[in-house]
Amino acid sequence: MITFYRSDEDGTMNEVREPDEGSWISVIHPTGEELEQICEITEIDMDDLKAPLDIEERSRLATENGYTMILVDIPFHDDEDHYETIPLGIYLTKKLIITICLVDSSIMRAFSNQRVKEFYTFKRTRFLFQILYRNSSSYLRYLRIIDRKSDQIEEKLQLSQKNSELLQLMELEKSLVYFTTSLRSNEVVLERLHRTDKVKKYPDDEDLLEDVIIENKQAIEMANIYSGILNGVMGTFASIISNNQNGVMKVLAIMTIVLSIPTIISGFYGMNFESIPFSKEPLGFVITMGISFLISGGVAFILWKKRIL
Repeated sequence: MITFYRSDEDGTMNEVREPDEGSWISVIHPTGEELEQICEITEIDMDDLKAPLDIEERSRLATENGYTMILVDIPFHDDEDHYETIPLGIYLTKKLIITICLVDSSIMRAFSNQRVKEFYTFKRTRFLFQILYRNSSSYLRYLRIIDRKSDQIEEKLQLSQKNSELLQLMELEKSLVYFTTSLRSNEVVLERLHRTDKVKKYPDDEDLLEDVIIENKQAIEMANIYSGILNGVMGTFASIISNNQNGVMKVLAIMTIVLSIPTIISGFYGMNFESIPFSKEPLGFVITMGISFLISGGVAFILWKKRIL
């Protein structure tokens, strides 16, 4: 889907039919024909236009003849416990700014719905830095959500250790790995943007870019902290579950030892011997069972005294 936007001088943004100088071209999950249309309008290389459509594409900054391409990873939430990152392509030409993404992300919806203050499509550099700032802020927001969910799952695990809760923790841990990797890749791009002269920057833009870098560093630190906490929680509960299992096996082994004594004695009485103790006594069965339980009780007492039971 291709949408053309253009801001007026008073800040009002309108959807237009054809892009002119100062317009923003928003491309979401494009088809091959739509990419060819963008290629004709902007003269951007087709391979560069396809780069954000590859979910394995890493963040990078490239300057070509007539345009600059910035690829960054943005956070994406597709179900309850799974978070991942996908590429977002931002292209700056002399007259236009183009964004391409596989999904309609909340980051870009904030701009198309005019929820961002001091946003103008014709201020391309500032628009770029505003996108990057909202991206870093989105990472921080998702990281707080992941932290709250991990706390909720931890409370459930304290009541009952189930595989479902452990699997949810594993999904959150995987999401943090995705976030950390993408944030570090984005950091490299931001540092290159800060050093390069290919993207024209004004004093206010410099301050905004520094804010973006700070937000991104904070997100990296938070992701590392939450990842370490989550690893510790999973390791602790894995040890608890293993210890509980060992306790159950210990009880079963002791029960087997204690109950095997009457079984052994009854096995002797099942043999075809002419003379068996208490076989001719009226209460022989009761006496034999009493002796068996006394022996079993003595074994259980010895195990208890040795703190094995």
